[in-house]
Amino acid sequence: MISLDDLDAIKKYDRSDMAYFIESFPEQCREAERIGLQSSIPGSLKIKYRNIVCAGMGGSAIGADIARSYTADEALTPIFVNRNYTVPAFVGRESLVIVSSYSGNTEETLSAYKCAKARGASIIVISSGGILSGLAAKSSIPVVRIPPGLQPRAALGYGFFTLITVLSRIGVIGDKSKDVREAIRGLESLRDASLALTVLGPGNIAKDIARKIYMKMPVIYSGLDHLDAVSTRWRGQLAENAKTIASSNLFPEMTHNEIVGWEHPEKALKNLAVIMLRDRGDNPRTAKRMDIIMKVITSLGVKVVEINSRGKGLLSRIFSLIYIGDYVSLYLAILNKCDPTPVDRITQLKKDMARL
Repeated sequence: MISLDDLDAIKKYDRSDMAYFIESFPEQCREAERIGLQSSIPGSLKIKYRNIVCAGMGGSAIGADIARSYTADEALTPIFVNRNYTVPAFVGRESLVIVSSYSGNTEETLSAYKCAKARGASIIVISSGGILSGLAAKSSIPVVRIPPGLQPRAALGYGFFTLITVLSRIGVIGDKSKDVREAIRGLESLRDASLALTVLGPGNIAKDIARKIYMKMPVIYSGLDHLDAVSTRWRGQLAENAKTIASSNLFPEMTHNEIVGWEHPEKALKNLAVIMLRDRGDNPRTAKRMDIIMKVITSLGVKVVEINSRGKGLLSRIFSLIYIGDYVSLYLAILNKCDPTPVDRITQLKKDMARL
């Protein structure tokens, strides 16, 4: 196994320097808030909507997932995350559709934008440019411009903190600036103390987790209340950065079906590793279910890695788990001897689709 404390070995495989983008994530989040505050938002958008739809795919959609989870206890207007070529039938003139495509060229998102526009919905675009920004500009639809040059999954700061600031400005939720700044400070502290490449030995929790799940298929569990998007982010980062297939599911739902499946194929169980994401805000009964299921899975000889959120406020705790997961995916990529940045199969799929 490669030593994750060998910085030369990390540089050897991380040829496109994904480590830089992960390590500079707190700074990106701070810039994203600034962009959200300074962007031009027409007063006509500051009205009450029946629903808000966030249209996007992949790394451009996960920020909306997190926003939905984070605001679920406050937002009276339902937020729906749409990953499709069309938008739901309920979208109409009393809807706000926030269309997010980092590149501005995502096929499904462009289609959803056109569908929402045809329905007469109010629209805001979040993008670095591309076709989407051009279409929006021609129709005088506001565009929140974010910096180009990143992999979409590495632009989560822009995808979430810009979005949450815009939602606050149009009155969907209250002022979140205090929570945002607390979360960013927490990310910086967590990085410097427990995650960064230069944190050596057992004190680096992300390196430790990567070693524990190396050569295993991760199964990621979390509670539904606030961490559903976090488990989705973990699964996506392990796939794209570490080139590792993973699954995810939520408590309490998994205790009504998936738990029964922890029997077969019997020989394959030893090749699984469970990652249990936990937060003190989990429903108390859900937490008890998680405790019980951890014991059941451990009794099968399956490795279980329990990860507790860090921080005071909910946003800090959510992003602490996200940041740990991002670093784990980086270190697991190095153990797998692969460059975290290229996503060759996605690139090839886009080429194949373009020919159809």
